[in-house]
Amino acid sequence: MIEIFILSFIQGITEFLPVSSSSHLILISEYLDFDNQSLSIDVSLHIGSFIAVLFYFRKEIQNIVNDKIIFFKILISSIPVVMVGFFLIETGIIEKIRNIKVIAFTTIIFGILLYVSDKFRLEKNINKDFTFKSALFIGFFQIFSLVPGVSRSGIAITAARLLNFKRIDAGKISFLISIPILGAVSIFGLKNLISSEDLSFTYINLLSIIISYFFSLITIKFFLSYINKFNLNIFVYYRIFLGLVLLTLAYL
Repeated sequence: MIEIFILSFIQGITEFLPVSSSSHLILISEYLDFDNQSLSIDVSLHIGSFIAVLFYFRKEIQNIVNDKIIFFKILISSIPVVMVGFFLIETGIIEKIRNIKVIAFTTIIFGILLYVSDKFRLEKNINKDFTFKSALFIGFFQIFSLVPGVSRSGIAITAARLLNFKRIDAGKISFLISIPILGAVSIFGLKNLISSEDLSFTYINLLSIIISYFFSLITIKFFLSYINKFNLNIFVYYRIFLGLVLLTLAYL
């Protein structure tokens, strides 16, 4: 129970911050020797985040449903990462890149890229400037998020800032694009839950979903409020510090 609470807390906090939720889940499980962490639990935690973003952006989602152009832009942005992600999972490559050395390097490299992108102009907003071209640009950037340490929200925000979107709009784009991506992950996870005959396995996964949902909801609210007032430097500093610590541990 304690393990699930900690993992759900980490997922809820880091899924929507530009720091990589998957890397934190892998690291905390390895160094605390958790028994419950696996790709299956990881997926369940993402389902909780998926439900949270659906609830928080329910009004925006309703507008997207009514506006077919916006709907297709969001869908186009998510297609590249969903397709490549499916390939990596089916081939087993995804498991081979879930290690500390990979996380250490990607944490630093993409932290620096986040810093550089945040120096770009603040002039575009999602309502007027989120074109098909920008949707594709951000969508292809999100392929990098399949590597632990990159961060799905981080790379989406980075791509949007490179296109001169305001921080608050970059954050909203990141959240909205996460809906079909997290939805695809959720479908994959629910299929495993339904097919499982182990009740304890099902209980643990459902508990992960519920707790992750609450922490995700809180994070979405406060992160949007934060980036509306401040830059992204604090996340850059954290990523570089964490990456250096991991490099030290990996090569000692």
